[in-house]
Amino acid sequence: MERVSNREKILTEGLKVVHAQGFANASVRDIVAAAGVPQGSFTNHFESKEAFGLEILDLYFANNRAVMEETLLNDALDPLKRLRQWIDRNAARNECSGFRNGCLIGNFTAEAAAHSEAMRKRLIAIIAEIHAAIATCLKAAVKAGELPKGFDCSGTAEFIFTGLQGATLMAKAEGNAAPIDRFKKTLFAKVLR
Repeated sequence: MERVSNREKILTEGLKVVHAQGFANASVRDIVAAAGVPQGSFTNHFESKEAFGLEILDLYFANNRAVMEETLLNDALDPLKRLRQWIDRNAARNECSGFRNGCLIGNFTAEAAAHSEAMRKRLIAIIAEIHAAIATCLKAAVKAGELPKGFDCSGTAEFIFTGLQGATLMAKAEGNAAPIDRFKKTLFAKVLR
């Protein structure tokens, strides 16, 4: 059986702590306690809490990237079905926490981007990659005849991401999927018809 390093424990368990409590509210003490490692392990592996934050953001996004590959960028599915599945997978991930945690990308954007230039730049890059994946899916929908020629794929991709972030935030406030369901219904009935 492979032994998990203290660094990996800090990252995986620390991600859960930060996602549940927020970046500012999650202390290094909370993170190492959840990881079950000595407090000195944190400073042995991360030069700062900001450096740790960047790494957990990348860890979280790695999972998001895999979901994008399975949904938005999956050529085996009809394009608008891909988009619907991507939204559903995001909602399901939020449902696992009872909608308490929201999206870490959105949470970091609201909480940490104004205080860390490195985090702000990383978030912009992550969001651009998500926009590009949504736009690719929408372009495939145009090519497949699911959307009209000349459809604004880029602008709509940005709208979809920001709309889903807002719906996810409201789902966090309401504690249920209703805001995401309303967003999805409006998106497919009005915007993508």
